[in-house]
Amino acid sequence: MTQANSSPQKRGAFTRFLDTVEWLGNLLPHPITLFALFALAVVIASGIASYFGVSAQDPRPGGGVIEVVSLLNAEGLQRIVTGLVTNFTGFTPLGTVLVALLGVGIAERSGLLSAAMRGLVMNAHPRVVTLAVVLAGVISNTASELGYVVLVPLSAMIFHSLGRHPLAGLAAAFSGVSAGYSANLLIGTVDPLLAGITTKAANLIDPNYYVGPEANWYFMMISTFLIAAMGTFVTEKIVEPKLGKYDTNEASIDLSEQKIEALSPIEKRGLKGAGLSFLLLGAILAITIVPEWGILRHPETGAVAGSPFLRGIVAFIFITFAIPGYVYGRITNVMRSDRDVIDAMSESMSTLGMYIVLVFFAAQFVAFFGWTNFGSIFAIKGAQFLQEVGLTGPSVFILFILMCAFVNLMLGSASAQWAITAPIFVPMLMLIGYAPEVIQAAYRIGDSVTNIITPMMSYFGLILAVAARYKKDIGIGTLVATMLPYSIMFLLGWSILFFVWVFALGMPVGVEAPTYYTP
Repeated sequence: MTQANSSPQKRGAFTRFLDTVEWLGNLLPHPITLFALFALAVVIASGIASYFGVSAQDPRPGGGVIEVVSLLNAEGLQRIVTGLVTNFTGFTPLGTVLVALLGVGIAERSGLLSAAMRGLVMNAHPRVVTLAVVLAGVISNTASELGYVVLVPLSAMIFHSLGRHPLAGLAAAFSGVSAGYSANLLIGTVDPLLAGITTKAANLIDPNYYVGPEANWYFMMISTFLIAAMGTFVTEKIVEPKLGKYDTNEASIDLSEQKIEALSPIEKRGLKGAGLSFLLLGAILAITIVPEWGILRHPETGAVAGSPFLRGIVAFIFITFAIPGYVYGRITNVMRSDRDVIDAMSESMSTLGMYIVLVFFAAQFVAFFGWTNFGSIFAIKGAQFLQEVGLTGPSVFILFILMCAFVNLMLGSASAQWAITAPIFVPMLMLIGYAPEVIQAAYRIGDSVTNIITPMMSYFGLILAVAARYKKDIGIGTLVATMLPYSIMFLLGWSILFFVWVFALGMPVGVEAPTYYTP
């Protein structure tokens, strides 16, 4: 009796929590509007802070007093007007993302990425199909739209065809695609995007500091296997038993009409050709970087660190997607001429209109924040506070990850959230001794794990629509309750891996990535 009475109360409290999250998220304006307002607020606040003489003592050797520079005067207006265009064009993530997506666009338009995901999931043994689904979801992050649009519906269909609950398949795929967003075996488009923002933030403390796209590769690669294992465990031990046996009467569509299209012979030939071209490209790149005489090593030191290979990694992302994509398209007769390749690249660019507008305003905010010295002053004051309360050890990252996970409930865009928080937290944590690469890796955990439980996530509505095919009365609360165990497990497990990898084992999070920052 007690259990029956407590269950509605728990559901009521959980529903109220979800309603609060949705209400808070709806209070926020569009991210583009948010950045415009932030940029305007920085200008006004700089005038007020300068008037009251806000400053901080630079802790670096030979450092003087850092004062707020006002933009709310004639000199500030002149700097804003003359820097508006260069702030935009010089914003590092803009060019890197555009170049990388040119290659991804070819691979996507040719059908390579879709076929690779279908092949991985549909050819998996029934005993490991859950693992294959989650793993495919994580790998699909290189082209996240395909993960949501192709893999999530496909996984629900596959689970149903195996006599399992289709919502368990949907949940497994959704957890890999979205909650495991930053993890991947390869360097994807999100890596240069975040690295560019981190570099800008680190330059507030060290003008010469550079964070490359490979900065978190090692940690994100090992995270792929952890996310896949945790996602499989949660699906089979928690979510699927809770869902119980599926009743086809709950569906809103005729499930008998669902057909899972296996890979055709020509698609299989295309995948083989694309795989061989990828291996050939890998071998060629290895020759340029592995031997000591490799032409893409650092021309002066001969090292990999700071080499043209690492600084030009975006070009290689473009090549390793574009060439296998073209080979696959050529074999499957999807791409017959250069016109088809050009159309594929053009189509990928046409989807970035919103992103380009967002970058324009984000670039202004980041530039204004740096010009005013707000970032340096906040970082110094924050670092001093952490030192005073004794929170300078690795435990500071627990609070940082939790904060990022909470903010992500209301601001789902990885680039938008990092563009706002990086100028404050990267310099702050650098001043207490941690390298930007490690700070960025911790951020990526918090930014990923709560994607699947916030209605503010851009693809949440799509996932809910797919789920409604199999359970016609499903609501936001039911979907979030289904995904919540994944968020909790990923947050705990991924955070533990971070501390073990970085601080217990002393392993670098990426290629030549330091753990600690020394001025």
